[in-house]
Amino acid sequence: MSPATPPTTVDAPVGKPTGEAAVLAGVQSVLTNPTTVKAARGLSHFGEHSLGWLALAGAGAAIASRRGNETAQRRYIEAGVGAFGAHAASVIIKRIVRRPRPDHPDIAVGVGTPSKLSFPSSHATSTTAAAILLGRAVATGSGTDRSSLKSMAVASGVIVPPMLLSRLVLGVHYPTDVLAGAAIGAASAGAVIAGDKLVGDAVFNRLFANRKPGV
Repeated sequence: MSPATPPTTVDAPVGKPTGEAAVLAGVQSVLTNPTTVKAARGLSHFGEHSLGWLALAGAGAAIASRRGNETAQRRYIEAGVGAFGAHAASVIIKRIVRRPRPDHPDIAVGVGTPSKLSFPSSHATSTTAAAILLGRAVATGSGTDRSSLKSMAVASGVIVPPMLLSRLVLGVHYPTDVLAGAAIGAASAGAVIAGDKLVGDAVFNRLFANRKPGV
C-alpha cells in the first residue's frame, strides 16, 4: 500500500490593500520614482537616530560659541537635546504600541529599518522637534518673539513635510505614524522651549561659568 500523498497547500491570494495601507499604496503610486526614492533614502540616513540633527545642532553651537553668543549656543544645544529626546520618546512609544510596519505586496519597501515597529515614526518625531528648535536658534539675536516664531514656522514648513513624505515613499510607515510623530515632536519642542524660559539662563550660566568665549 503506497503512502498517502500529502495535500498540496496553496497560498490564498492577497486582496487589495485597505484602510491606511490603501492610502499608502496610493501615495506611492503618485510619488514614487527613482529620484524621489533616492532623495527619501538620503533623508532616511540623515535622520536615523536623529544623528543628522545632532550634527547640525552641534555645528551651530560651536559657531555661536566662537562668536561669543551664549544665548544662541544654548538654543542650539537645546535643539540637539530636543531632537534626541523626541527620538527617545518615540522609541518608548513604539515598544508600548507595537504596531507592525506596512506589509503588503502592493507596498514597496525602499530602505532597511532598525526595528519592525511602526508607530510613531521616529524620523518624523525628531525632525519636527529639530526643525522647530533649530529655527528658534537661528532667530536668536533678532530680539523679537515674532521673528522667532516666523523662523520656527519657516523651518518647520521647509523641513518637516519632505521627511514625512519620504517615510511614505519608502513604504516604512503608515500616514498616521508620521502624523503622530510630528505631533509628538512638536510637543517635545514645546517642552524644551518652556523649560528654557523657566530655567535656561540659570542652568546654562552654571554649566558654563568662567568659560572664555570660543573655548
